[in-house]
Amino acid sequence: MILEYTCENYKSIKEKVTFSMLASKDNSFEDLLIPFNGLLINKAASIYGANGSGKTSFMESLNFFKSLVCNSNNHQPGDKIRQVPHKLSIPETPTTYTLQFVKGNTQYAYGLSYTREQVLSEYLYYFPHGKQAKIFDRALNEITFGDKFKKDFEKILNFSKPNKLFLAVSANYSAVKEAEIVFLFFKEDLIFYPIAQEVNNWLEYSIERLTNEPDIKSLFIKFMNSLECPIQNIRTKFEKTNITPELDYRILSVDLKEESKGIQKLFEVFCPIIDIILNDKILIWDEIETSLHPRIVNEILRLILQGKQNSRGQLIFSTHDTNLLDLTKFRRDQIWFTELSSSRSTEIYSLAELKSIRKDENISKGYLNGKYGAIPFIHNPLIFPIEED
Repeated sequence: MILEYTCENYKSIKEKVTFSMLASKDNSFEDLLIPFNGLLINKAASIYGANGSGKTSFMESLNFFKSLVCNSNNHQPGDKIRQVPHKLSIPETPTTYTLQFVKGNTQYAYGLSYTREQVLSEYLYYFPHGKQAKIFDRALNEITFGDKFKKDFEKILNFSKPNKLFLAVSANYSAVKEAEIVFLFFKEDLIFYPIAQEVNNWLEYSIERLTNEPDIKSLFIKFMNSLECPIQNIRTKFEKTNITPELDYRILSVDLKEESKGIQKLFEVFCPIIDIILNDKILIWDEIETSLHPRIVNEILRLILQGKQNSRGQLIFSTHDTNLLDLTKFRRDQIWFTELSSSRSTEIYSLAELKSIRKDENISKGYLNGKYGAIPFIHNPLIFPIEED
C-alpha cells in the first residue's frame, strides 16, 4: 500500500509535490478504508486537471521512479543516470523522490536524490513494531547502516558505485531480506496502465489466466454478465502469430478482434485488476474512462473498493469524467487536482485541503465552474467569420 509519495524536478513537476493515500479526519465511507497500525488508508484516489496540467507527468514520475530502482544495477562505469528534469530547472538541479508504503505488515520509507552524474543521497528506513529504524542512509558515496544490517552490507560495499542505487545493489548481492522486499515492491507491486515504459502485455497475461485458471474465468464471466454481456463461455485459440480469444454468445462465437474497443479493453484489464485485489498491489491508471462506458468504470471502482474484504489493493487513476466527482461515492481526500502554477510547474492538491467544502456540495458543478481550480480557462474563444452573400 502506498501511504505518501513526493517528487521534485521531473518533467512538468519543478517544485516538490506531495500525494497521500492517508485518510483525513473525514468520517465518510470509513468502512472502505484500510486500517494499519493506527492509520486509515484509502483504497482509491482520482486525479483531475486540465490537459497539460501534469496529470500524466505525475503518474509517469512514479513509473520513472520504479524504472530507476529496477534498472539501476545494470549501470556500467561511466553510464549516466537517466533524468528528465523540468525545462526551467537550473542545470544540475537534482531530481528527488520519496515513497512511504506498507508491504506485508511492515511500513517502509525509501527516498533518493540524484543528477545525471551520481546519486547524491539515498535512504531506506523501516518501522518494526511501529518505531523507525535505519536500514541504510547514504550521502554521496558515504553509507551508514543500521546495526542489524551492518555486517551484511559491509560485505557488498565494493559493488556500490556513484551511478548505482544502493537499494538495487543490496537487493541483488546482500542477504538483507528487507532490501529485497522493498526492491520487489517496486518491481512487482507497482502496476501502470497504459504507460509507455510498461513492457508487460496485459492481453496475453489475461488470456493465459482465463485459460489456465477456472476460478478467474468464472469471475470474468460473472462480471461480464453483470454488465449485461450474456457470455456463457470463453474459448482461447493459440496460434504462432497471435492469440485469438473467442466469446461464445449462446450460439454465436465472435472473434475478439471484431469486438468493440471497450470489450477488448475489458479482456485486457480484468485479470490484472483481479491480481491487484487478491495480491494487494497498486494500479496506477492514466485516463481510466478511455473506451469504457461510465457504468463499467463504476463497476471497476466497486471491485477495488468492495470486491474483497480486507484487500489492500489500491487504484490511483486520472480522469476527465465529472460523473465521478460525487461525494456520495468518494471521500474528499480521494479527489485530487493538478494545476500549473505561474512558474509553469505542476501542483497537486486534494479536495480535503480546500476549505469550506460541504459534504452535500455538488462537486462536479463546482469543478466545471472553476471553484477548485484545475480546469482550462478559455479567454478568447475562436470564432469563424460568417460570409454573407
